[in-house]
Parts: sequence; structure tokens; C-alpha cells
Amino acid sequence: MAERTNTNDLGRWSDPPLLVLASLAGGPRHGYAIIQDVADQTGVRLGPGTLYGAIGRLEERGLIEALPPVRRRRPYQLTAARQLRHVADLGLSRLAVAGTTS
Repeated sequence: MAERTNTNDLGRWSDPPLLVLASLAGGPRHGYAIIQDVADQTGVRLGPGTLYGAIGRLEERGLIEALPPVRRRRPYQLTAARQLRHVADLGLSRLAVAGTTS
């Protein structure tokens, strides 16, 4: 069973585009799979309008791209996965350092 995050204190980190990027960091997913993954991991339930609005903004910024449809479902994937991985690794390493100096 996936570990759930307490969403009461996610604040701005529960921003839909950020949740979509986090979901797609696990690999390509179609809309419903993103909704399910976000709900499973964070307890946040994105509605279709919110999800596709976030997807549209992320596509416009070139952070994600649509893949060819598979049985009426259009999966999406990260386009800047290596860059996002670098940012995530940097953030995690800084959190680890901050945690040891407290």
C-alpha cells in the first residue's frame, strides 16, 4: 500500500501543476491515471477541469507532452525529466543537510 501524505499542511505544494509533474515523474500516464495517482499519494482529488487546465499550462511551458493515444486515452510524459530530476536531487540533498544541522 502506498504511503499517504498529510495534505492538511501541503499548502502551495498542493498546486495542481506540481501534483501533475510529481505524478508524471513516475512515468507516462493518461488523465484518469494521474487523478488516481495524485489521490493515492497525497489524498488530493483533482477534478477533470483542474487536471486538464494544469496539463494545458504545463504543455504550454514545454514541461510535459502528449503521447500518441492508446485506446481513446492520451498519455502524457515529462519532457524535462533530466532537468527536473536534477532540481529534485538538489532539493533533497539540501533538505538532508538542513535536517542534520537542526
